[in-house]
Amino acid sequence: MTRGPATPLPPPKERRRLRESAALTQPQLATQVGVAPGTVRAWESGRTTPRGRKREAYAKLLKTLAEEEAAQAPEPEQEQEPKLEAEPQPQPELELEPQPQPQPVAAPGPTALTPAQAFDALYAFGAPALVRQTFLLTGRREQARESVERAFQAAWERWPEVARDRDPVGWVRATAYEYALSPWQRFRPRHRHPEPPPADPGDRTLLNTLLRLPARHRRTLVLYDGVGLDLPETAAETEASTPAAANRLLHAREAVAARLPALADPQVLHRRLAELASNERLRAAEPPAVRRGGERRARLRTRAAIAFTVALIGTTALTVRTAPTHYEPPVSPGQAVRGVPHRVAPGALSDEELELRQKLRDQVQDGPERLLPRPE
Repeated sequence: MTRGPATPLPPPKERRRLRESAALTQPQLATQVGVAPGTVRAWESGRTTPRGRKREAYAKLLKTLAEEEAAQAPEPEQEQEPKLEAEPQPQPELELEPQPQPQPVAAPGPTALTPAQAFDALYAFGAPALVRQTFLLTGRREQARESVERAFQAAWERWPEVARDRDPVGWVRATAYEYALSPWQRFRPRHRHPEPPPADPGDRTLLNTLLRLPARHRRTLVLYDGVGLDLPETAAETEASTPAAANRLLHAREAVAARLPALADPQVLHRRLAELASNERLRAAEPPAVRRGGERRARLRTRAAIAFTVALIGTTALTVRTAPTHYEPPVSPGQAVRGVPHRVAPGALSDEELELRQKLRDQVQDGPERLLPRPE
């Protein structure tokens, strides 16, 4: 059995216009199609494209909205036939002075943003939500705020690369999550002092349940059920395959449902995660302060690198200057020789020395006589 041709989809801007003309919000449209609100947001921005049954349901819904919009549009008035009137008599033309024609005024074009203004706009748009999401991963307010600030500082250092990225918020989100879930965080003195838990008992129980999950499962659950990414995007951001991301998501949902049976429904879990993140008053720093902090950190790293390089060059030069230029063999330690008297100061010889001298004189100093051949 062959399938018919897929229903065409309008461009991303047209999809958003059709939804807004029908007075539908993204969560309402996502409920009708059966997906998360973040998926609808990604479809309308053009970051992802629907596939399979979701594509057919989404295309049919957009087609229905377009037909309803066309039916509500006013019909154009029918053109009336012009009535015959008596032709007017030609009037004598009057010579008038030529009037100055108004010059066309050029419409002002869009003003290009400076890099600092573009960074500030990105920070104002994504920082508050990223701080709340990172709080779900760590359960620590100050660590979540610091992780997001470090991620935006890294984005400012690589701003040309981040500005051309298809999803700058996703780039910053991945960097913030990596910094927040780094195993080195546990060695910081701040990590030894626990922060006060949420005031609501339900929020406190949900947060403790999330923190008991493994870091990879917790991140997958927050991205899929909290942020609203689809499964391929979640797998790409967590650097895992799609089946591995699906298994992590299922295990995380099972662990949460085992302690909180009321959150077995993904829609209810999504709503509770949003409520938990929104109930905490988490404020991000101002964009200029984040930019200045990143620039100050970059200057300190540059100065430290320069100082280390100068110290290395000085140590190398000192080593070259003081190193020996030739090989000097080591002096072997002295050894005592038996039978040789010790050196003494000049004076009269002792009886032993006299006896030794006489003995040496009495012995034959020459070798054996040489035998010479004699003629017979």
